[in-house]
Amino acid sequence: MIERVHHQAGWTTSGSQTSLDHLKQVHEAMQNGRDATEDLPNKRHAHERHPGFQPADHSRINVDCGEQGHINNHHDDDEDSRQHAIPVSPAFLPGGPKSLSGISIRAFSLGLALGIASSLSLFLSVHTTLWRAPAFIALLSLFHFLEFWTIARYNTPKASISTYLLTSNGSAYNIAHSSAMLEFLISQYFGFSVVDAWVPQRYKYVPLALGGLLVLVGQTTRSLAMAHAGPNFNHHVQTRHNAGHELVTDGIFAWLRHPSYFGFFWWGIGTQLLLGNIVCLAGFIFVLWRFFKGRIRGK
Repeated sequence: MIERVHHQAGWTTSGSQTSLDHLKQVHEAMQNGRDATEDLPNKRHAHERHPGFQPADHSRINVDCGEQGHINNHHDDDEDSRQHAIPVSPAFLPGGPKSLSGISIRAFSLGLALGIASSLSLFLSVHTTLWRAPAFIALLSLFHFLEFWTIARYNTPKASISTYLLTSNGSAYNIAHSSAMLEFLISQYFGFSVVDAWVPQRYKYVPLALGGLLVLVGQTTRSLAMAHAGPNFNHHVQTRHNAGHELVTDGIFAWLRHPSYFGFFWWGIGTQLLLGNIVCLAGFIFVLWRFFKGRIRGK
């Protein structure tokens, strides 16, 4: 009984050193239904008996017992917030090149366009060949989203609003895709597609399947190239060697010297085959070939 009480109280002593009054006090406490160690002097909680326990230092807290009646030395919340505030670069504020609000609204818009265009394309595919128009919009939305996401994921410091390439590609880029949509709508209005007319009836799905395959291969190749290059990738041609920039020769770059150009070239051609355009198909082949040839020479 004595050993058990000693263990519960958290102190150890020999029988000869234990005060008879202490034992009586414990006995009375147990009879009254209270904690047997509640009134013991030198009682310590379990965590206080831990070898690494250190009592709290309250010496820095001053209690004002005068008019205020609360603990002084407490910093105001606003002042504390100002002291610990993290400075935000103006580039991330609205209107900046890396504006978070600008990035988020573009991501939302592209996602909305992708969802609506994909749903509309599936709905129209049962009734008419007009499904190709919203499918083209869906592919464009996905392409521009992946341009930003891949850079943001694998080359974060370079990510900005312009990384979406929605307006930074110049007017020729926008004119090309607008012309592609216009040619498709005109051919649908007159009920005649040159590409489909040249293909025998039993092979009418070949241009469509080939276009889908080229889009898939092109998009995958470009995204993989951007991801593998990481910080060595840049949307703008670099004419001078930058610190930390390395020539990537492994991975997909071991098979293709310019996989991102390769990817976009075939992606563009694939979209025109999907639309069934003949004029824009020839135009895309010529313009893209000339454009990337000049870029490669510039490097």
